[in-house]
Amino acid sequence: MTAQDMAGLGTLGNIAAILLGSAIGILIKGGLKKKFQDTIMNALALAVMFIGISGTLQGLMIVKDGKLETGSIMLVIVSLALGAFIGEAIDIEARLDRVGEWLKKKLKVKDGKDKGFVEGFVSSSLLYCVGAMAIIGSLQDGLSGDPSMLLAKGFIDGVVSIFFASTLGIGVFFSVIPVGIYQGIITLSARYIEPYLSDKLISDVSVIGSIIIFGIGINMLFGKKIRCGNLLPAVLVPVVYEIILNFIK
Repeated sequence: MTAQDMAGLGTLGNIAAILLGSAIGILIKGGLKKKFQDTIMNALALAVMFIGISGTLQGLMIVKDGKLETGSIMLVIVSLALGAFIGEAIDIEARLDRVGEWLKKKLKVKDGKDKGFVEGFVSSSLLYCVGAMAIIGSLQDGLSGDPSMLLAKGFIDGVVSIFFASTLGIGVFFSVIPVGIYQGIITLSARYIEPYLSDKLISDVSVIGSIIIFGIGINMLFGKKIRCGNLLPAVLVPVVYEIILNFIK
């Protein structure tokens, strides 16, 4: 069996971990009082914000000649601004919400039983997809058939799913759909896009993803203050920028 034949196992393992974690969280949810659910959600929000901050600083802060410098800060600002404009024009957040509502309707989930269905679906889907491990792990899986990074990500996602599902319910369970599509596309196309990827491009995309993760944490802690779904096009701006630079050269 070749490495290419093994490609995709990482995403399948990631999905399995999310499903298992969500199932455990849903079982726990019935036995938790609201005050426990609220405190767990606040703690999880702080953890998500920390993950976003650490990922952003790791990509932006560079030690050069013994001094701490920032890299690609203007590209990040421009990417977020353009991404927000495009995202608002398309209204990705509303489309994600509609997908969640459609799933909720098809599954006949009543509002009184699971008020957090759409929030759980959208928030967990964004969180599991925009991180650096999703991109790099999927590329690694597709290029060498090595699922190790996605399996490690799956373990993290699985643990997070327990707490997400214990507070937001069954909507988290269905985040495996966008995760499978997103990571699957990157894995299957890895051999074709790999020649065009540089370490700097991957770093810039990861920084923007980490900023969006931080925004998800803010929404979890303070309510929906940022339409993080509408920021998703921002991760594509560095890709376009890299293509233009290569074309000019």
